[in-house]
Amino acid sequence: MNYEFCCPTLFGLEGIVGDELRHNGGLTDVRVENGRVFFSGDEHTLAWANLWLRCAERVLIKVGEFPARTFEELFEGVYELPWLDYIEKDCAFPVKGYALDSQLHSIPDCQSIVKKAIVKSLAESYGITWFEETGARCQVQFSIVHDVATLYLDTSGAGLHKRGYRANANEAPLRETLAAAMVQISRFRGRGEFFDPFCGSGTIPIEAAMIAMNRAPGLMRSFDAEKWDFVAPEIWRQERERALDVIYRDRTYDIHGGDIDPACVELSIENAKKAGVDHTVHFEEKDACACRLKNREGTLIANPPYGERMMDVNAARKLLRNFGTAAALSPMKQYIISSDEKFEEFYGIKADKKRKLYNGMLRCNLFMYYQPPEKRKKLRTAQPTNRGRKNVAKNRKNYQNKRDK
Repeated sequence: MNYEFCCPTLFGLEGIVGDELRHNGGLTDVRVENGRVFFSGDEHTLAWANLWLRCAERVLIKVGEFPARTFEELFEGVYELPWLDYIEKDCAFPVKGYALDSQLHSIPDCQSIVKKAIVKSLAESYGITWFEETGARCQVQFSIVHDVATLYLDTSGAGLHKRGYRANANEAPLRETLAAAMVQISRFRGRGEFFDPFCGSGTIPIEAAMIAMNRAPGLMRSFDAEKWDFVAPEIWRQERERALDVIYRDRTYDIHGGDIDPACVELSIENAKKAGVDHTVHFEEKDACACRLKNREGTLIANPPYGERMMDVNAARKLLRNFGTAAALSPMKQYIISSDEKFEEFYGIKADKKRKLYNGMLRCNLFMYYQPPEKRKKLRTAQPTNRGRKNVAKNRKNYQNKRDK
């Protein structure tokens, strides 16, 4: 069968997901919108998208769409959709969703009506009145936007950012899909040095290693649709075998990360082993501000503390100012994400380009530096406030000794 799929994305990553589908998946029917990407394909496309999409959050099947200005219209519209094509009589089919700028705005009421309409449709098809819901999980999602309801089935289960290698994380983890997007934006594909001086739990170097190795990010995990009857197990087996066959196993790479906290380094090493890239990426205990970057070339991508979940703002800016001093003269191409609107002032260099991204719900900018050092526009480095200076040493020490708390 041919299906219409929808991939929700973090804001700012829609175009990258569209490129993944077109260039890596060979798909032509791809439509990019704010926060989501639509495409069409068969069961092989469904399995491929779950295994390979690095920057999408989920893969949803679009079941149908209709006007819904009243609860009656919502019920009738849901009831008319072909649920028998997807949901077996023993399947669990919980319902969740949202409404935006619509006359129907009570989410609990909408959930209840959608559920009742699906139950009525399936009850008439199967000739039963009670569903145990003990079988495979078929998560139903709805969106009601401008009085138009759209119904989906979630094929992924857990979000695609959950690759299976990061059971634990440091205090300020970066979502895997965003880390992969930063690597994609940098155009790093395995050539030259790759360095993350604030590696935390190792997410950015691990995603860079998987991209360099052409390793599918979903190989380590399972998906809800693997248990659905209308997607044959043979399809999943074939797509997994294809993914294993195209991994670059005989190449060497210069990918590494550093962190001042030895506990983060240990965690990064453990996560790299789980991801199957421990032979490709290396981690070391290192103060980012003490790194010698002047004569190094390659790609630097970082997610330094910016005072939201780690350090306070002034301590984070002090750290940023010191690191900027070390990085300003480096010929490395630099891609640094931060929510600090004064990032460039404290880093001391004007970015060649900025790109708006979201780290979860936190609005950030990816500051990009790809000009050689002599062409970069230096800025007069801003100073932390007086109050901030008093707390810098204390916060810096706390950051270094988080593991002892």
